[in-house]
Amino acid sequence: MFDARLHRIRRFHRSTRPASEPEVHPNIVEDLRFIRDTMERSAAFTAVSGWGHVLLGSTATAAAILAARQSSPFGWLRVWLAEALLAAAIGLLSCTWKANRRGLPLFSGPARKVALGLAPPLVAGAFLTFLLFRAGLVWALPAVWLLLYGAGIITGGGFSVPIVPVMGVCFMLLGGLTVLGPVAWGNWFLGIGFGGLHIVFGLLIARRHGG
Repeated sequence: MFDARLHRIRRFHRSTRPASEPEVHPNIVEDLRFIRDTMERSAAFTAVSGWGHVLLGSTATAAAILAARQSSPFGWLRVWLAEALLAAAIGLLSCTWKANRRGLPLFSGPARKVALGLAPPLVAGAFLTFLLFRAGLVWALPAVWLLLYGAGIITGGGFSVPIVPVMGVCFMLLGGLTVLGPVAWGNWFLGIGFGGLHIVFGLLIARRHGG
């Protein structure tokens, strides 16, 4: 009886003792990747389009060249306002394209947080544009635009992929240089910012975050 009981105890311990080499499911890597992607999508707005930023930067570069050829402050402002409307359309359409292609929710909670973080500086910039132009301070507009846009990208980008707030910091640094630099360089600072920075960071986003 004692031997039989001892045999049962040993058999129990062998059945409950963890195996030295546990079996690994062949799809464990794919499962972990799916879980990670799901958590990332629920916590951050990942539909930001890198290629959309590249296109936006290209049109802004063209706008800087065209604006430099204008003979009046109003003509210069008109070019950049047209570029702002075009950029808004490109941004919205490119995000929609990426969201549909990757099956991401476009109007999710993180997307609303991005919009709420980005909108106030942009709205303030629109009112300041009217005020400064009416006051004859057109030379101040490049610095104001770069600083406010950078601030909006930082606050809204905090709910997006990590590289987006870094882009916002670069815009604010460039805006600071615009404040300190010669007034005549303002248009080219805009070209470097809205053109060059968008292209560089757009390529990084496209490479690291799937288009």
